[in-house]
Amino acid sequence: MGDDKYIFLNRDLSWLSFNHRVLMEAADETVPLYSRISFLSIFSSNLDEFFRVRMPSIFAFTSIEAKKTSLRDEYPKDLVQQVQSMVFEQQEEFGRIFTKQILPALKQNNICLYYGESIHAEHSENIREYFLAKVLSFLQPLILQKENQQNVFLENNALYFIVDLELSDQNDKHVYALLNIPSANLPRFYELSKLGADHYLVFMDDIIRENLEEVFPGYRILGAYSVKLTRDAEMSVEDEFSGDIAEKIEKQLEKRDTGHATRLLFDKTMPEELRDFVQKYFELKKEEMAEGGRYHNLKDLGSLPNPKKGKLTYEPWPAISHPGFDNHRSIFQSIAEQEKMLHLPYHSYNYILRFFNEAAIDPKVQEIFVTLYRVAADSHIVNALISAARNGKKVTVFVELKARFDEANNLRWSKKMKAAGVKIINSIPRLKVHAKVAMVKRNENDGNKLYSFLATGNFNESTGRFYTDHVMFTPNPEFGNELDMLFEYLQSRKQPSEYGKMPFKHLLVSQFNMIKRFGQLIQREIDNAKEGKPASIIIKVNNLQERNMIEKLYKASRAGVKIKVLARSICALAPGVPGQSENISVHRIVDRYLEHARVFVFHNNGSPEYFMGSADWMNRNLHSRIEVVFPVYDKNLCDEINHILRLQLSDSSKAVLLTFDLQNKRIENAPGMPSLAAQEAIYYYVKNLKT
Repeated sequence: MGDDKYIFLNRDLSWLSFNHRVLMEAADETVPLYSRISFLSIFSSNLDEFFRVRMPSIFAFTSIEAKKTSLRDEYPKDLVQQVQSMVFEQQEEFGRIFTKQILPALKQNNICLYYGESIHAEHSENIREYFLAKVLSFLQPLILQKENQQNVFLENNALYFIVDLELSDQNDKHVYALLNIPSANLPRFYELSKLGADHYLVFMDDIIRENLEEVFPGYRILGAYSVKLTRDAEMSVEDEFSGDIAEKIEKQLEKRDTGHATRLLFDKTMPEELRDFVQKYFELKKEEMAEGGRYHNLKDLGSLPNPKKGKLTYEPWPAISHPGFDNHRSIFQSIAEQEKMLHLPYHSYNYILRFFNEAAIDPKVQEIFVTLYRVAADSHIVNALISAARNGKKVTVFVELKARFDEANNLRWSKKMKAAGVKIINSIPRLKVHAKVAMVKRNENDGNKLYSFLATGNFNESTGRFYTDHVMFTPNPEFGNELDMLFEYLQSRKQPSEYGKMPFKHLLVSQFNMIKRFGQLIQREIDNAKEGKPASIIIKVNNLQERNMIEKLYKASRAGVKIKVLARSICALAPGVPGQSENISVHRIVDRYLEHARVFVFHNNGSPEYFMGSADWMNRNLHSRIEVVFPVYDKNLCDEINHILRLQLSDSSKAVLLTFDLQNKRIENAPGMPSLAAQEAIYYYVKNLKT
């Protein structure tokens, strides 16, 4: 196969394939019931994001008239149809899982969720009272008329009914109305009184359905059909900014939820005449109309009340204490003795909080530097940085204001920190800063000492509870000096060479040396394979899409390099293609935690080199972001990483193999061998670590 005929998987179909893997977990009866319901919620949330973020690009690029180019290759003319077909099949499967598996399993546990069936008489009064007291004040009924067409706006991902009405005294006079379902103001589910041993739950939607005559007096209710409109979420913040970028982004945020429609999901029982009316009234294209079920926004299933409290979900794994840290001495003393690594969320997140909390009050700490991408809504880390500034320390924080869906939260914290005296560096035009790094300068007996925080994530305490990440604390002065150089660049935007400084020798930093260094590491494996030496590569990422890097892996495979990829989500690399990628396998793991770490291992003829960091192999990460990947030199830490990767690559319970036709193929256990779930095995491995 020639280099010009490489086969790639479509990134969007690959993303949908990953979402199907999430759906597979919801169907797995070995998973606790409410955890299966959570996977349904995640599937639905993912799909909403896909239609907000990716579908606009698909609509735009597939409509462009172009010859056979890379653009046409990535966005074939029939991509919209392929996507819609795949989504329809997955939604049908979602419905089968929910109605045929989840609802019966809930009933077996004495939990009854009304799902389209008639409400028991015993609950009617309870529902009516709740409707009149709590729900009615949030309802905003509107008759849809030509006169008000330009003023009627469907909010992004909000829930509505299209109500088919008939005037009581005019049997043939149809009127259509729009009625909001206020799930953003009130809980989506309401817990009713028990009947015998059974707990009953009801959708907000059905509470309103039961009381529509109160909303539309003088009309006969002929039908009520739920709809939901998803809008384009991309912000068109210009590359060149004249003025404050924060102000620009605030203005764009106000427009985000008024973006173009990408999908109107409607109840498939809606009569055809009403469908046509809705399409014309809201000025939608036919391809933007999508059949759905009776209920939308089933991401709300994540908040389904559990009357059995702690039961029917995963038993928690208590966070593990790291044996290298001592609560009775400074965290910096512990780091100074030896590099330390956390494996989150298995290890306690408290050590990250301690790093910033102690830096804030330690009289020896002079300066703190940190990059923030996604900040928790109630961030302890940011509060520590504010305290540090108020304690007289010099605190410099780069806040990425363009972090999608977190812009408003990051803006809020940015203003608070600035008011407290923190030096805030805001977004760089045409460039996002996604690196997960921090540095503390501490005045010690032998002068200033640099303590570096290098990670694959996670400065967000909320996601830190369920994202798998690796965090390294190191006193290595070479790492510290290179981070210092990076923070200088972020503040001045001047290349390090302009200061007469050497380029990065240890850290791999996108925009500087990352692509070149990864290319050299792959080429070394190719050269070793051609010389008959053992050669292998392990890559763990969230997403693998950048074609130049994939082509390098294809060339390595053809040279005989054994390559194992752990790619959670998007993967444009087609594994197992004859003449191209026979030596490449792609594993996906979906379990109770979200796999988030990025790790790279190159065999190096028996002296393996280990790297980890923030960078996926996506166009955006390698070409339009600041990312940091760092080497791991400590042998014990390398052994830990190696052991964790081997467990993940041996997973036969929660891992699947991605095929070249985008199927998630279950891994069969070797004869006589028990099934292995990597996350469970990693938890107990980390628990037994002695250093």
